[in-house]
Amino acid sequence: MSEIGSDALAGTPAADGWWMPGEFEAHAGCWMLWPERPDNWREQARPGQRAFAAVAAAIARFEPVRVGVSAAHAAAARALLPPQVGVLTLAHDDCWMRDVGPTYLVGVPGQLRGVHWHFNAWGGLEEGLYHPWDQDTQVAAKVLALDGRARYRAPIVLEGGAIHVDGEGTALLAAECVLNPNRNPGMTRERMEALLREYLGVTHFIWLRLGVYLDETDGHIDNMACFLAPGKVCLTWTEDRADPQYERSQEAEARLAAARDARGRRIEVVKLPMPGPLYMTETEAAGLTPSAACKPRRAGERLAASYVNFYFANGALVIPQLDARTDAEAAAILRQACPGREVIGVPAREILLGGGGIHCITQQVPDPHAPRARPVRAGAG
Repeated sequence: MSEIGSDALAGTPAADGWWMPGEFEAHAGCWMLWPERPDNWREQARPGQRAFAAVAAAIARFEPVRVGVSAAHAAAARALLPPQVGVLTLAHDDCWMRDVGPTYLVGVPGQLRGVHWHFNAWGGLEEGLYHPWDQDTQVAAKVLALDGRARYRAPIVLEGGAIHVDGEGTALLAAECVLNPNRNPGMTRERMEALLREYLGVTHFIWLRLGVYLDETDGHIDNMACFLAPGKVCLTWTEDRADPQYERSQEAEARLAAARDARGRRIEVVKLPMPGPLYMTETEAAGLTPSAACKPRRAGERLAASYVNFYFANGALVIPQLDARTDAEAAAILRQACPGREVIGVPAREILLGGGGIHCITQQVPDPHAPRARPVRAGAG
């Protein structure tokens, strides 16, 4: 399938004065996609659909939510979703709106634009998680068209889950993912930083080396660490020295401790306990429909569970409930770290079984009217 439209803007966001705001800033709404494929979502995706509906309902208490659904599933989705959640026909290969949807930008007050990244299912034909992904490559352009927003077409493969920003010029990334040759062969860190300066409007980078252990996205940052506010990062953490995640989190903490943001501030680190370890059960694996088009999921496989994979809503945090032993502790830490926000837990194991979390299935639309300062320019701070 050829790429839809030839409406991409000729310049770059930074050159035109646009940038990606922090996710903790005010939103105009949220986009999601509907889980449908039975080779990745057990029992014909019905448990996953109920989990997605619960996430949509939680977010819709605080901001408008729209869900893209294939025509074949539209009636079922409408029946499961709350009436205030919008349902739109939008073809897709799977439901990871964070990765296939647009990255929204702010600049001119009252307006938004978006970046449309290239997508190859987290690794292409040899290492990707499913194929084909031709419908997913169209989602960002379609969403921006539905929103009436101008589109920049970035020249690289990148997923929204691979980037976090503070809205003031700093980007947080994991090299394991962003510099993986299965995305952009031959890409150097210097070249990637130059491109992200242009397409995110950032000027400063904090690189972690690794993401969460066994994360099938090759270490998306949104499962490992994220900005809670400028100068404040939460980090997946475990005290279990025998767990493979221990050294990853220790190294990440050391890198964050040595880092400064675009304004020269030290980074405050908020440690979130890692749930589990959690594993796929025999019953869960048996509910999947085998397919050569999708990465197989097997009983006993460790799941890349993380409480960092949450969603900022207006006045709230919608966080995953994954493990009764640690759910309350994670919620309490986030409640203290984000004063003034209501912390809402939503059962998210079914989302995790499909390979992701609440942040992975959502994409915030910034409020274009919210007051905000421009990020630090290159050479400042």
